[in-house]
Amino acid sequence: MKKEIENLEDIKLLVNGFYDSVRKDELLSPIFNKIIVDKWPEHLEKMYRFWQSILLEEYTYSGNPFLAHANLGISEIHFKRWLSLFYETLDSSFEGEIAEKAKLQGKQMSKIFSAKIEFIRRGR
Repeated sequence: MKKEIENLEDIKLLVNGFYDSVRKDELLSPIFNKIIVDKWPEHLEKMYRFWQSILLEEYTYSGNPFLAHANLGISEIHFKRWLSLFYETLDSSFEGEIAEKAKLQGKQMSKIFSAKIEFIRRGR
């Protein structure tokens, strides 16, 4: 049964479900596993705070997420796959206004990050 995203526990369900998919994905898992290695609990905690800040407007995250992605050797194809898995996770468990906000935020982030990385790659 689908539910609204209402609290930190819901954010944890979203993040855990999403990263379970990422860790199994042929395209994305090598990138994430190479960088994160055995620090998955720390990464997940950071992602809980990130999405809690964005979706629930409970500001527990500080940092610059773009810098963490800028030099990973990723491109638009990776962002498209990331977004696809993110949408699948949302659609399988959640509904409502905040789930739609999550989709919009994910789409905007993937477009911005992809464009910035391409800009850097081209040396402009």
